[in-house]
Amino acid sequence: MKKQTSIFSIALTSLLAAAVIAGCGTGNQSGAGQAPAQPQAGQEQPSGEKKTLTMATSADYKPYEFHDLTSGKDEIVGFDVDIAKYIAKELGYEVQINDMNFDGLVPALQTNRADFVMAGMTPTPERQKNVDFSEIYYDAKNTIVSKKESNLTKPDQLAGKKVAVQLGSIQESAAKELAKTATGLQITSLNKTGEIVEEVKTGRVDAAILEDTVAKGFVESNPGLQYTTIESNEKNGSAVAFPKGSTHVKEFNDVIKKMQENGEMDKLIKKWFGQ
Repeated sequence: MKKQTSIFSIALTSLLAAAVIAGCGTGNQSGAGQAPAQPQAGQEQPSGEKKTLTMATSADYKPYEFHDLTSGKDEIVGFDVDIAKYIAKELGYEVQINDMNFDGLVPALQTNRADFVMAGMTPTPERQKNVDFSEIYYDAKNTIVSKKESNLTKPDQLAGKKVAVQLGSIQESAAKELAKTATGLQITSLNKTGEIVEEVKTGRVDAAILEDTVAKGFVESNPGLQYTTIESNEKNGSAVAFPKGSTHVKEFNDVIKKMQENGEMDKLIKKWFGQ
């Protein structure tokens, strides 16, 4: 009987000890060796930290967004960047900028890798199926960029020519539409505007279609090039893109409207476009 009691006591003691150890483990599952999870785009920041919004862009579109090395370090600056920082400050956020190819911007919103996109993006009906947009904050026009001696200044003169555009851009859509009437027009789609201009300079393409403010900057630094505005009744304005159903659309619109009314938008337009 004593032997049985002793065995029972030992077993009970072992069970109690195991329970205590298990209890301690449960209270520290996220403890030693495990870093706290970092919030993704669109998620709340831990208490006490500054709220951050992730902006996706394609930083090859001067003066909207581009890499500036003049300070000795690589910084993404430009018209869109200044607007984004102004809006973020007004709303109590900081901005983290992620650079990627233009055709990856909408997918970045769809996969929650960005809270918003600013990249001189036009709210076309096709894009509006996949993302939401703010009100247009700046309007622009398409241009034909070519060598001065080429005499390519009108859309109908591009028939039978090779024309470069940015992949996924409104200019690519415009070129595809133009190809329906300009017989033999061949479209070359590239990721970077710098590559597009280089193709024109070297003669690998006959012309390019770029936004006027972007074309102006490249022509000023390349005297052998010219650009001519393509007259159109359609607007190619730029707007901020968001994931579908984003709660940031209204608050961004409110600040954009404020910037247009208090002169801040005009100030930035003059700073970056000289208008």
